[in-house]
Amino acid sequence: MNSLAPTIHPDSLHEPPQTGSSARETCHLLRTRNYPASISLVIPMFNEEPVIHLLRAEVTSYIDRLPTEAEVVLVNDGSTDRTLQLAAAWAKEDPRIKVIQFARNFGHQAAATAGLDYATGEAIVLMDADLQDPVSVIDAMIVRYCEGYDVVYGQRARRAGETPLKRLTAWLFYRAMRQFVYRQLPVDTGDFRLLSRECLNALKQMRETHRFLRGMVTWIGFPQCAVAYERHPRAGGTTKYPMSKMLSFAWTAATSFSTLPLKLSLYLGVGVGLTGVFEAFRAVFAWAFGFVVPGWTSLMIVTCLIGSAMLMCLAILGQYVGMIYEQVKGRPLYLVAQTISRSSNAAVAPVSEMNSPAAKSFAEMIRQSINVA
Repeated sequence: MNSLAPTIHPDSLHEPPQTGSSARETCHLLRTRNYPASISLVIPMFNEEPVIHLLRAEVTSYIDRLPTEAEVVLVNDGSTDRTLQLAAAWAKEDPRIKVIQFARNFGHQAAATAGLDYATGEAIVLMDADLQDPVSVIDAMIVRYCEGYDVVYGQRARRAGETPLKRLTAWLFYRAMRQFVYRQLPVDTGDFRLLSRECLNALKQMRETHRFLRGMVTWIGFPQCAVAYERHPRAGGTTKYPMSKMLSFAWTAATSFSTLPLKLSLYLGVGVGLTGVFEAFRAVFAWAFGFVVPGWTSLMIVTCLIGSAMLMCLAILGQYVGMIYEQVKGRPLYLVAQTISRSSNAAVAPVSEMNSPAAKSFAEMIRQSINVA
């Protein structure tokens, strides 16, 4: 067990390599740690009936050989198949398994957030249920954790079983995000990562409605490093991220971390204005040299360009206003209908995310601000 305080080694300096002329990250003195006294695996699930038996065998085999205490937090995100029944049966047979049942589907990022809120381990690993991210990589993550890193994320060196279109769009997404939105965002990474308890406590303070967890983890800082691995094909079932969801997720990532879309609307307005100026000069030039200026065609083109630009700018602005509206309503990120474990007898758990350990401090802060006002 880890009963000793971490020791600071001044010579152990974490200085991330530069990935661009302006991409510099904070340097940290690494604090070596003992092996974590407890480890939590957080696994969001949605309609994973075809793969849950494989997940159970893989995860059970892994935690059985860990030299420390372990728990597995399964978050059922409103599945419509037998995922809940299979997860509950697993929990009833293994006291290390906890099942968090949502009242409805709230989305992958909310499910991951709930699992992190309920995890009690000293080191917490977030992973998907499809086994594309092999559990054996966690051993390498723990090694880097013991070296002093608070965040160890899996970086995909190879993506087996994915279509060329999927690989291309993922490649473009991370590089566009890094170039235009958030320069510190590591490329070719997902939500598969290990977090220290200190880092997770900092992450829990961020209760924004529109969540991009991999960006939020990068934003909070702390010493971070990558562990390269080969991503496996999906063990069973189908992907829960079709192209439409991928595009929606990319838009959420961009708007929640940057005002770039608003700046683009400004550039669009400038471009349309310059087009109008060019059209005006063209008309004057035609008049000066005796050409007939029909008027109607050029007028309609400019009018359509201006109207289109205005509508696009209003739509982008409306997206941000809508996000503000959803945030200020203060609704919980998720609602928990039930928690299931071997000792719980399927007892009803906290009925909302606002009762979770992470949200209590947030609610207290809101009450204090109201009293001050």
